[in-house]
Amino acid sequence: MTSAAEGVLNPGPAPSSGKVKAFLRLVMIEHSVFALPFAYIATLTAMYETYGNVHWTRLLLVTVAMVGLRTFAMACNRIIDREIDARNPRTANREIVTGAVSVRSAWTGAGIAVFFFLGAAALLNPLCLALAPIAVVPMVVYPYGKRFTDFPHAILGLAQAMGPVGAWLAVTGEWSWDAVILGLAVGVWIGGFDLIFACQDVMADRAHGVKSTPARFGVPAALHGARVCHVITTGLLAWYGAATGAGAFFWAGLAVVAGAFLYEHTIVKPHDLSRLNRAFFTVNGFIGIALFVCALLDLVARGLGV
Repeated sequence: MTSAAEGVLNPGPAPSSGKVKAFLRLVMIEHSVFALPFAYIATLTAMYETYGNVHWTRLLLVTVAMVGLRTFAMACNRIIDREIDARNPRTANREIVTGAVSVRSAWTGAGIAVFFFLGAAALLNPLCLALAPIAVVPMVVYPYGKRFTDFPHAILGLAQAMGPVGAWLAVTGEWSWDAVILGLAVGVWIGGFDLIFACQDVMADRAHGVKSTPARFGVPAALHGARVCHVITTGLLAWYGAATGAGAFFWAGLAVVAGAFLYEHTIVKPHDLSRLNRAFFTVNGFIGIALFVCALLDLVARGLGV
């Protein structure tokens, strides 16, 4: 037991610090790893084509914008879904359900995050600021999607597809179909692995009227859909590589990604979801990082100055 003197000498973290940590756990800030690598690929490719070297300030602003928007999206998701989460044993311990983070604190965090997103967009260029509200909309619509459609995963995919497109616009201020190809690859990829992730909630979703593809069509159909999505993702990434004149390092990275997809779909089966978290967190995190590293090496080999 801690004595009064120990409490004075070691008061522990301030309440505000604890609230911040709880909020960061709520929005799973570490999972930015899923979206950032592809935004960086778009950013650095655009810099290579436009400047020939890395513009570090602009890269930092893209990072702030991406993390800010993702944090806002996750906070909104947790707030809007708190009653659904409370009825699902898997999510009943989330901070906003247990009270570790209040709804008011979550909205405050979401507001701060979107402020940073809009501020970074304003500093990047006028077009990014003008289009920023469009990027916000699907982030808010997605959690409501499971209330009116069996395909909320497609809304999530659309939201994530905007990342590489926005990152390219941040560098050039101009539309790029190459960025659209990469954005589609990201959107289909994330929509596919969200299909896998949703399989673990089928029973709870059906019991409480929550809509999803696995709940409506069953786990085997959802996993088949995820496989199709990841085949399409691989094809779109190949298209992007060809469109941007990618070299050997990028294609080696794409081969690694294809192998990771095969592994992911090998370890998750309709009758055995015990390794679903490995597929979702470990494999998909690896996919993003591996392709980014290979794309970066490729750009440097082709002359990108750092």
